[in-house]
Amino acid sequence: MANITEFVKRPGLGRLGRPIRIRTNYFEITNLPASNIHHYDIDISPEVPPTLNRKIFQIAENSFYGIRAVFDGRRNVYTIRPLDVHTLDVTLPEDNTIRRPPRIFRIRIKKVNEIHMEEINRFLNGRGSISSNILTGIMALNILIRHVPSTTLNSVGRIFYTNQDSRPLSGGVEALQGYFQSIRPTPKKLMINVDLHATAFYESDSLVQLVVKILNKRSADDLRRIHDRDRTKLEKCLKNLKIYATHDENALNRRFRIFKVTNTSASNTIFDDNGNQTDVASYFQRKYNIQLLYPFFPCIVIRSGTYLPMEVCNVVEGQRYMRKLNERQTANMSKLTRPPQSHASKINQGIQILNYQQNQYMQQFDFRVSNEMAITQARILPAPKLQYHPTSRESIFTPRNGLWNLRDKKVATGATLGSWACAVFGNERDYPMSAIQIFIRELVTTCQDTGMNIPNKNPPIQHCNPQGPIETSLRQVWVKAGNLAKSKPQLILCILPNTGVPLYAEIKRVSDTVIGVASQCVQGKHMFAAKKLYCANVCLKMNVKLGGMNSFIDPIQVPFITQRPTILMGASVTHHAPGAENSGRPSIAAVTASMDAKASRYAASIRVQTGRQEVISDLAEMVKELLKTFYMTCGRKPDRILFYRDGVSESQFSIVLKDEIKAIKEACKSLDEKYKPTITFVVIQKRHHTRFFPINARDGDRIGNCPSGTVVETTIVHPFEFDFYLLSHPSLQGTSRPTHYHVLLDENGFNADSLQTLTYNLCYVFARCTRAVSIVPPVYYAHLVCARARFHASGENWSDPDTSEGAGGVARYAAVKAELLKVMYFM
Repeated sequence: MANITEFVKRPGLGRLGRPIRIRTNYFEITNLPASNIHHYDIDISPEVPPTLNRKIFQIAENSFYGIRAVFDGRRNVYTIRPLDVHTLDVTLPEDNTIRRPPRIFRIRIKKVNEIHMEEINRFLNGRGSISSNILTGIMALNILIRHVPSTTLNSVGRIFYTNQDSRPLSGGVEALQGYFQSIRPTPKKLMINVDLHATAFYESDSLVQLVVKILNKRSADDLRRIHDRDRTKLEKCLKNLKIYATHDENALNRRFRIFKVTNTSASNTIFDDNGNQTDVASYFQRKYNIQLLYPFFPCIVIRSGTYLPMEVCNVVEGQRYMRKLNERQTANMSKLTRPPQSHASKINQGIQILNYQQNQYMQQFDFRVSNEMAITQARILPAPKLQYHPTSRESIFTPRNGLWNLRDKKVATGATLGSWACAVFGNERDYPMSAIQIFIRELVTTCQDTGMNIPNKNPPIQHCNPQGPIETSLRQVWVKAGNLAKSKPQLILCILPNTGVPLYAEIKRVSDTVIGVASQCVQGKHMFAAKKLYCANVCLKMNVKLGGMNSFIDPIQVPFITQRPTILMGASVTHHAPGAENSGRPSIAAVTASMDAKASRYAASIRVQTGRQEVISDLAEMVKELLKTFYMTCGRKPDRILFYRDGVSESQFSIVLKDEIKAIKEACKSLDEKYKPTITFVVIQKRHHTRFFPINARDGDRIGNCPSGTVVETTIVHPFEFDFYLLSHPSLQGTSRPTHYHVLLDENGFNADSLQTLTYNLCYVFARCTRAVSIVPPVYYAHLVCARARFHASGENWSDPDTSEGAGGVARYAAVKAELLKVMYFM
């Protein structure tokens, strides 16, 4: 069965490293249905939302003569015994709370298919390839495990939320802890991956309280005057939010969506009431005998010409907050992360809540699940030897626990900084010249101790207005630097008064795309502290921005790169967050590539493409640019390409492989008809729910995570393709997330050990820190390039989500200056 997959089959298992046993958040399905599963398409008319569909279906089930049918809430129904029903009329009983009379629905049921379980077993045992029957079968089993929770718990997609664990995040938003569950095929078995998942929801409070929180006020009385900016922010936050009104018993359970917020207060919002002009406050006094407590609040519009005062509205429970979280909310969200012990016990609690054992639907399907987390073998790979400059006291060493520091070390190749200047965004009172000079002296000393060469120790310093015009200020500073050093400026050091995005983004837009000079930003508070450790970190970034190299791996330990000319490439595409205001916005694709035999220096290529499209459309040209740069740097064409591709979901593997490999080969051919380097194409996934828990406490780190270098390639991986999980970074907090590597094409003949070791070793040469990182640097750099490109949109289009300028309009992205693309300007 050589052709059971279009991708790469597992070339055997690795042997390197110290073996340990770990638990992982997968639960084995110990018994699958023996007989085939029947698949039906159902049509419920008149059409209603999925939650109501489920209610209707629950009533219909009584007519199935004891057959338990699972339903996805839309069109798909699965049973283990055939149904003998074709059409049904179902009466939804009257609802007294909303005075709604009984309603009759018609259900049409049509058999579409039978799912052959035998084919699923053949696939799991590596005797057959994936097919639509298998994919539908796994989908049916996913619906089976979701069926009961979806009728009892609040659910969003594959995640179920319980109300036990809610935490306020600020601004009227709270986090609910939920449980994610999904069935995954693994060698010889199916497993259920169960994990924790926190999601942001609107607090289900009175609308007035929500408004007070969104606008960050103490009480409703602080809102007697709502400024335009606040009103715009409010309308953005509330648009489409579901509410119910409390002033009228007849309307108590009716749900409305907020359409917009009025410009005028309730006492000044005038409408036509049967030929008489009246305001909303007076109308509510006359019609419902309600004297508004907050007549100064604006009203909400639920449809054109229909107004409700905010104080008679409550927020419907269980609505997801779909906007980007602000800094404070994000910080509060990150406090919800749990250390491994607590994470694992919470998952085990979830297994009790999901209660697979007592599920009557699963019993009828003869579907059984273990209550214990799966145990698997893992290995801890040895850390590589790192090299710094030979004159360092400690020039060659092996890091421990994925960490090291710069003490007694000099960078491998120190850049020379001769022409530079300092722009201080703030006035002389707040940023006195003496403090700036002390900081620059400390920075220069640290850079020189770390091996950089800085002949010009007193760069010109200029105070600039942080309110702008930024471009004019930076041009002036650039000219000063050039005039003083009598040579083209290499770097502008910028001191910033705050952590806000707008100023930083504008500095990067101007320096990267207008002037074409590297820039290094420093926050004012760090300048005043002038700590050596901080200066050392800034030095690492400055050195690579100027074309230097910080460290490299002992060449013997990365033979794949050092034996023959080899280029490493990393590719990523970033999309705007989903949502109406971002529709039509473009996506950004970036590819970065190594430029030397030590795989430490990288160049970048960027394109803007159609929004939310995953395949990189101009990949052939991007690869061609990078191959040319490699040739100009090394004087050789690479014999081999190792291409790491980020962010592709399994359903897109085929299309990405087909289109992008073709593009890479086209790029090579366009340079020379006979040029055919061997290609290995590996997809990297971080967005998954696999977690590791060491069984033996002494195998864990100080928090209780598996150590840096943990690799897993059995039990929870693909039944027969070449994939593995690698936990390459030391943990800072919470439960570490390993990275999933999946090989789609391999013309270089890697075995498990050689690819796992190379991938792990590369995680030690990320240029801007002295710790192993969680994904290979080429992809990490591609992420940074994408993030930076966001700031190159003219008109500050990326701006803060809470301001109105951020929405609408496709941004025009300016190109990064060619000379910067050859160095690591994005660090």
